[in-house]
Amino acid sequence: MSAAKQAVVAAVDRLGDELEALSHRIHAHPELAYQEVHACGWLADFLSRKGFKVETGIAGVETAFRATIDTGDGPTIAILCEYDALPGIGHACGHNVIATSGAGAGAALAMVKAELPRGRVQVIGTPAEEGGGGKVRLIKGGVFEHVDCAMMIHGFDRTLLHQDLLGIVRVTFEFRGQAAHASVDPWVGVNALDACIQTFNAVAMLRQQMRPECRIHGIITNGGAAANIIPEYAAASFYVRAPALDTMWDLYRRVVACAEGAARAAGATLTVTQHDDVYEPLKSSRVLLDLFAANMKTVGLSEGQAIPDRLGSSDIGNVSQVIPAIQPMVAIAPAGTAIHSRAFAEAAVTPMARAGLLAAAKTMAMTTLDLLADPGRVAQAKAEFRGSK
Repeated sequence: MSAAKQAVVAAVDRLGDELEALSHRIHAHPELAYQEVHACGWLADFLSRKGFKVETGIAGVETAFRATIDTGDGPTIAILCEYDALPGIGHACGHNVIATSGAGAGAALAMVKAELPRGRVQVIGTPAEEGGGGKVRLIKGGVFEHVDCAMMIHGFDRTLLHQDLLGIVRVTFEFRGQAAHASVDPWVGVNALDACIQTFNAVAMLRQQMRPECRIHGIITNGGAAANIIPEYAAASFYVRAPALDTMWDLYRRVVACAEGAARAAGATLTVTQHDDVYEPLKSSRVLLDLFAANMKTVGLSEGQAIPDRLGSSDIGNVSQVIPAIQPMVAIAPAGTAIHSRAFAEAAVTPMARAGLLAAAKTMAMTTLDLLADPGRVAQAKAEFRGSK
């Protein structure tokens, strides 16, 4: 390990207690998408105290920030943070660890700024990953236009260099019928809930005909007012996921067709609202992954068993479609612990989570150092990115 890498590793170790305390503080105050006022403020303050120039409210997003250290003309490398929580179950996706590992990597690099090669390190706070599309808004706002490469980690029940992420499109169906007394005059009514339920039945049949790596899941958000009233209004929300954008949009159209057919069968009208926060599949940079893998070994991280059938989605996928990017998974919970569960939320503040947080911060800091020290690697990553389009 080079002297510069030894210095950033030592810096993360010195920050260990402070990073763990920050992680626990974010965990204890879960905030939903675009409401992460405290988490954003705490992270921005932490990085400012470590020597970063911090901008908040970037791209018009109140709870987003960009923290920068500049050592001269060279590559711009971004380390991304997420810090929003889930409704009802708090930090069951471990975003407190994601945020503090990213901030820790940046802080460690700032602490050895005099030894850094020329370039810029940016720690970018990206709110609203859990369905709000925060990174999508930052992309549209130009935040990544002058960034050469980006990286972040995600907590998991094992360490994996790469895990596929599906593209996702979200849609709301609203069915409108006609109310009537469910016992006295049921024949007068038009049952919007029937159309809604029939949509679920049609989607269930559609699942038999779709690729196994695709996913469709939904909930009824409004099913009527009372059992003795024919529901005049019903609504459902669906997520449609696939490993490629063309597959995702084709499957989306088939799901919409399910709702349209159900509405016609029930005699109801249908309003379809496709939400703007479309998440794209993750396209990982092999160049960045190779650097990350080498640095993983130096801090004692080893890959667990691959699990190709556990497939989620994230707006880091959108970033990976515009610049070279990676999101390795780092173990912060025992094997078999499901994410988005209360057990995972509890695991996110254990000694195992601290160990994963510090190992991730060290690995990202060293990988950033590699890219600053060798702009040729950055050029390779960008050439690979262009060639994979």
